[in-house]
Amino acid sequence: MSKDKSPDTYFLPDFGSFGMAIRFILLAELIAIIITIGRNPVFDEQAWQDLNLLSAFAITISLCSVVILKLAAPLLKRASVTIGSLLVVLLLLLTTAVGIDGMIFALHDLGLISERWPPWRESLIVRSLMVAAIISILGVRYIILQHRAETESKAQQEARMQALQSRIRPHFLFNSLNSVASLTRSNPEKGEAVLHDLADLFRVLLADARKLVPFSAEREISRQYLEIEKIRLGDRLNVVWNVNNNIPRSTQIPALTLQPLLENAIYHGIEPRFAGGTIKIDMWAENEMLNILISNPLPDVPKTTLGRGNKLAQENTRQRLVTQFGAAASLQAFEEGGQYHVKVKMPIVRG
Repeated sequence: MSKDKSPDTYFLPDFGSFGMAIRFILLAELIAIIITIGRNPVFDEQAWQDLNLLSAFAITISLCSVVILKLAAPLLKRASVTIGSLLVVLLLLLTTAVGIDGMIFALHDLGLISERWPPWRESLIVRSLMVAAIISILGVRYIILQHRAETESKAQQEARMQALQSRIRPHFLFNSLNSVASLTRSNPEKGEAVLHDLADLFRVLLADARKLVPFSAEREISRQYLEIEKIRLGDRLNVVWNVNNNIPRSTQIPALTLQPLLENAIYHGIEPRFAGGTIKIDMWAENEMLNILISNPLPDVPKTTLGRGNKLAQENTRQRLVTQFGAAASLQAFEEGGQYHVKVKMPIVRG
């Protein structure tokens, strides 16, 4: 057995949950129905009696199994998958055998059978244990495979989120370092400030992509990024922030939600224009949803290659939002009035 088992290696579900109890009851009832159909060629009054008796027995065994496995959970968590699986099967078989004897005792006590140890007791126990063994082995195998698939999916999802967050165009780093190099000669203090902003940005890029950050921190890292770009673009880049006061101060959002979209706005909207332009960022809360609208002017001469890159970056951001919030989050892009707009909606999460 392993002494240090992390929670992720525990392959069994929470048997104390209401949902798990319902699954056990439905499975037990299904087995009772199948056995009743197999024993009775005609669904008459005798079949109904068999179904009622088998249902009561199967549901009782299933609920007792849930309780036993819940009580044994601390022991199972310390066991390996193989030992844990064996223990689960043995516990279910033991519960079935004890339950059968308990049912026979109850029937005798109620006067429904005359003998305390009827001759068919051993046969019933053997047949019931065979059914329980088959169901237990298949069930545990299914749970292990399901847990393994969920673990691998979660790991792939986390790796994908980290990869999507870590993507930053090489030209941005190259241009930023060139700007810093020029500032070290003309304005050393400003060059040092830009290096600090760049360090902060890359610190966020290397952080855990699964964690949410305060809304104010995301705004600050976006402001730092825009300041770096403004050094390179000068008066060609203007930024207007419209942040509504109805956004809760404790709001948290995925790190670097804004920066890739702002980089797109600069790369596809401002840079291709001779006179540059203004990036407008509107943020407001509505119906417990955070809304972000980023607008930039369309380029003077549309270029299809830029558009393809723009869609790729937007898709990366959309996938990160869906991974974090599911269908509750969305990202839409559209053109209107000579402007290119990207609208992001996500649930408001309070820290």
